[in-house]
Formats: sequence, structure tokens, C-alpha cells
Amino acid sequence: MPIAGLVVCFLPEKLEEVKAFLEQLSGVEIHGWNDKGEMVVVYEGETLDEMEREIKEWPKRIEGVLSVNVAYFNVEDEVERIERGEYIPERPWKE
Repeated sequence: MPIAGLVVCFLPEKLEEVKAFLEQLSGVEIHGWNDKGEMVVVYEGETLDEMEREIKEWPKRIEGVLSVNVAYFNVEDEVERIERGEYIPERPWKE
């Protein structure tokens, strides 16, 4: 499973709304925040494609979220699944 460490930047006055939204998402763990509007989140998803789509939607779905920035990313398990033929990632390019 891919796992990402994220920094979610948000309007400080929207802290409770942002926390409530993220806490109800599967695979999301909040590890802390500051009063400047920065939150450290770890997100573990099923596939890289799913995670990318979901993360891009957070600023649209959560009022007050300004951006979601990737601090680290690990996809070792996904690479192994691809090698075994268990998963074929989406291809955004044409062959």
C-alpha cells in the first residue's frame, strides 16, 4: 500500500472543520497542527492512483483547506503488487 506524509495548509479559523473531515476518512491519521494553519497527516491508500485523486480533491471538499503538500511518499508494496501482476496502474499518457 502506498503511504504519504502530507502537510495540509488551512485557514486557522477552520481547524475544527478540517479535523472533523479528515478524521472520518479511511486511512488518514492526523499527527499534529500549529496555529499558523499547518497540519501533519499520514495517508495510507489502496493505490497510488486512488491517493492522488483523493488528495487533489481535499481543497475542493474541505472548506478552509488551501493546499495539500506531499512531504514523503512510499510505494514499495505497490511496486511489488505490479511485479506480481496483481495491480496495473492507470496510465495518463497514450501509447
